[in-house]
Amino acid sequence: METAKSKKKQIIGKVISNKMDKTIVVEIERLMMHSLYKKPVRRSKRVKGHDEKNECSIGDTVLIEETRPLSKDKRYRLVEIIEKVK
Repeated sequence: METAKSKKKQIIGKVISNKMDKTIVVEIERLMMHSLYKKPVRRSKRVKGHDEKNECSIGDTVLIEETRPLSKDKRYRLVEIIEKVK
């Protein structure tokens, strides 16, 4: 029997805070068109993610994945660090 791969949502974002223990705050930015003026507008959302080894630093680009609720606000976990800040 083969196990099916999970269809969890994966998102790329930038770490904006790592002050909490084992928690990072990731800002997810997307581009959308303004409904009236048809110009691209940047929209951002901040989510908290679980960083088990406290290896992320501010400015890193990371891949986070949807998971069960880990605390009041944490709904994502760190999958990998795509780009470390210099």
